[in-house]
Amino acid sequence: MDFAESEDVRLIREAIRDLCGKFDDEYWAEKDTKHEFPWDFYEALAQGGWIGIAIPEEYGGGGRGLLEASIILEEVAASGAAMNGCSAIHLSIFGMHPLVLHGSEEIKQRYLPRVAAGDLHVAFGVTEPDAGTETLAIRTTAVLEGDHYRVRGQKVWTSKALESERVLLLVRTTPADQCARRTDGLTLLMVDLKDPGVTIRPIPKAGRNAVASCETVYDDVLVHVSDRVGEEGKGFYYLLDGLNAERILIASEALGIGRAALRRATQYAKERVVYARPIGQNQGVSFPLAEAYSRLAAAELVTRKAGWMIDQGLPAGADANMAKFLATDAGFAAADVAMQVHGGFGYAEEYHVARYWREARLMKIAPIPQELILAYIAQHVMGLPKTY
Repeated sequence: MDFAESEDVRLIREAIRDLCGKFDDEYWAEKDTKHEFPWDFYEALAQGGWIGIAIPEEYGGGGRGLLEASIILEEVAASGAAMNGCSAIHLSIFGMHPLVLHGSEEIKQRYLPRVAAGDLHVAFGVTEPDAGTETLAIRTTAVLEGDHYRVRGQKVWTSKALESERVLLLVRTTPADQCARRTDGLTLLMVDLKDPGVTIRPIPKAGRNAVASCETVYDDVLVHVSDRVGEEGKGFYYLLDGLNAERILIASEALGIGRAALRRATQYAKERVVYARPIGQNQGVSFPLAEAYSRLAAAELVTRKAGWMIDQGLPAGADANMAKFLATDAGFAAADVAMQVHGGFGYAEEYHVARYWREARLMKIAPIPQELILAYIAQHVMGLPKTY
């Protein structure tokens, strides 16, 4: 068992750190406050070839795996960009995985080179107001009429919808009561977000405001059959191929936020003097910081193992879910400790840990809440009865 980091990974870390060093905390605070998408940051990554790192080489990408993608997102988050930085590139880096695995050669040639080049922004539309995490209960429909689907429905929490040209949209093409299994009858379509039948409204939210999360409404939007990913009715199964990878990417981003928070808190604990001594000399400050550091280190091991399993083509459901659970828990705990170490100043925006705290808290909810991960582990790993 070799825990040494490869030379390739080390070089990726260094390159991303150097690039992100041009976009400091003040940059991200301003983008968050003004609700402005970080275009210059995105374009810098695209020009460096990092956006297409996990897209196959034959489509203009780097042909690398989940490990490399996760390292990039971890370093972006750790730079202080946190979720604002990661969400700007997350879907472009690995969100097209279902299309890579199941799309026709024609659709891959049409979209993947543009995604790899950073020219095509793509959003992901699954969640609905009433369905929430019950994906099989979605109501957005697509009815085939000749060589087009007519799409009607509504999605929420569609990140980057304002900036994106296309959305990878999960729709129901066969009513659930006509399917042998509820998991049947769902289809993935690449839908044009600039179509006049699409309405996009940003959702006001507590944080990560440089990247909007949107409600999207589809009113008789026509989508050509050539924009279908794979076979009709198998979209849910295609979706599953990307979920474990997403768990690991989110875990890596949480690790990065935790590292950013601890870096600021540790420096503050060294510099802040109360009663003629730095507060970091007090065990009430140093011990929580050391514990947070240790929890991040443990979560990183689980995350790296899960990513390795996916890159090796091994079943990774349990490990990917545990990685997401442990890393997001550790990341938020580190951000919370950083707030506590800063005291009242932690609540002040100028110290940035409040922004880390808000964005780390989001990761315990999205894209899947911690409780559903525990339900998965209890049922599918431990063999306990299904709870929902």
